[in-house]
Amino acid sequence: MYGWIWRLLPGNLAVRVFTAAVLAALVAAVLWYVVFPWIEPRISLDLAGVGP
Repeated sequence: MYGWIWRLLPGNLAVRVFTAAVLAALVAAVLWYVVFPWIEPRISLDLAGVGP
């Protein structure tokens, strides 16, 4: 799958690396600012403990 995405990116090696980095940063930003805040109230991650 990554090879397929890499082949679809335009330009030479430098442009492809830059475009891939921008796309990865965009995906990370969408996850950080949209997906994670939306899902956090729906799952309780603060109830961690050991024992009965």
